[in-house]
Amino acid sequence: MNRELIINSESNEVEIALLEENQLVELHKDKTNSNFSVGDIYLGRVKKIMPGLNAAFVDVGYERDAFLHYLDLGPQIHTSNKYTRTLLNGTEVEDAYQNIKIEGDIQKSGKINSVLKPNQTVLIQIAKEPISSKGPRISSEISFAGRYMVLMPFSDKISISQKIKSAEERKRLKRLITSIKPPNYGLIVRTMAEDRKVAELDSDLRNLVSKWESIQSKITPKIKVPTKVHSELDRTSTILRDLLNESFNSIKINDGTVAQEIKNYVEKIAPGKSSIVSIVKGRPIFEQTGVAKQIKSSFGKIVTIKSGIYLIIEHTEAMHVIDVNSGHRVNKDKTQEENALQTNLEAASEIARQLRLRDMGGIIVIDFIDMNLPQNRRALFSHLRDEMAKDRAKHTILPPSKFGLVQITRQRVRPEMNVEIQEQCPVCKGTGEVTPSALLIDEIQNHLAYLINEQNEKTLKIIMHPFTYAFIRSKFYHIQRRWYGMFKKWITVEQDSSYHLVEYHIFNQNEEEIKL
Repeated sequence: MNRELIINSESNEVEIALLEENQLVELHKDKTNSNFSVGDIYLGRVKKIMPGLNAAFVDVGYERDAFLHYLDLGPQIHTSNKYTRTLLNGTEVEDAYQNIKIEGDIQKSGKINSVLKPNQTVLIQIAKEPISSKGPRISSEISFAGRYMVLMPFSDKISISQKIKSAEERKRLKRLITSIKPPNYGLIVRTMAEDRKVAELDSDLRNLVSKWESIQSKITPKIKVPTKVHSELDRTSTILRDLLNESFNSIKINDGTVAQEIKNYVEKIAPGKSSIVSIVKGRPIFEQTGVAKQIKSSFGKIVTIKSGIYLIIEHTEAMHVIDVNSGHRVNKDKTQEENALQTNLEAASEIARQLRLRDMGGIIVIDFIDMNLPQNRRALFSHLRDEMAKDRAKHTILPPSKFGLVQITRQRVRPEMNVEIQEQCPVCKGTGEVTPSALLIDEIQNHLAYLINEQNEKTLKIIMHPFTYAFIRSKFYHIQRRWYGMFKKWITVEQDSSYHLVEYHIFNQNEEEIKL
């Protein structure tokens, strides 16, 4: 598969476009002044316990308190709380973590008020960024994601990614990780660790451990609560860490400094392939590479597919709704059932792309075109699952219902990507109102009076929309002659069909436009 990254780096924002077979499938934007990022770790203070919700609200410095559910506490919350108190009491960091005793896991069906109390200090991690009017969603189960593994303090478990199928490779990784893992740390080995050497795994592990140790050094008796104690990689770096691998054919960047950093990174993970990184200068990089045009055609309420099929995408507070329409695609040689199947299969591919591109999360309901045959509904379900397999976000797909509806739940940790593709109307300037046509001629006449009487212009020419031109030159309202009588000068009038209805421009004898 041809995979390409296009990176547009600006002073206050970085945009990353992922293309597969020259088609835009993911778009990420990272503002450098963003307050919250998934993975950031805070020392917060419990503000309120809600027994009815089995949850707590925690002050992390955001305008709305963060939401912490009992199920997000993590099994080792007692150990975490004990360790946090130890650090706040001033115990030396090294001794504190080495000597801490891992306590038993909390009950899965327990109550929040048995674990947390109001005004208690708690170490938490951002699990979901603030979305709409909601505060951040948080977890007290701390983890650090690296390229090859995920580190979890207060644990001793080692898990291997289920996507690594080889039993021998799983045993090899388990053996290597066991030999290099420090005590009191749990690890999840990621898919990218497959076939990696112990030196690469050890380097990634040491880097993750150093992050946890830096947090320990910040939590002292003098620390102010709430406060951020660890900032996750910015979204750009996180995306590159998770996306960038040997499969990329090209990486294009408009910033020389960023390009060099990525070249060094690519050389580490795929020696000899740093040449795929190139710098693009001149016109905006998204315009040069065609990404800007794809963005314009891929966002908005109505999304048209080349064959004539189109999707209508509506967003509500509770869910996203997608309606599939066949448009003018009809093959006369096929039955209605066959046409419906082909339309649905093509729409399913585009829907899978739209979910990744817009980063739509929560509940998605899709209204496909009705099909009567069970084997066709199974074919659609299988095709949609195959297309969604490319999506890195966790998701669940239910088979089509008897009404032809498919339901999808997709993990949402950030606000949905929304790109405004509507441009400001050149006629009304975004107000929704235009100059009254009855007053247009008076307006032009006032400009002519000023230019001739005050500016002493000798020759004037007006170019306008054909409708206005026809009105000015009609036999009943020959306004051009009236102007000659008023100003003692012949005003040349021409038409241009590219102008909007009330648009006009006045030019002098040198064919230069006069700005008024």
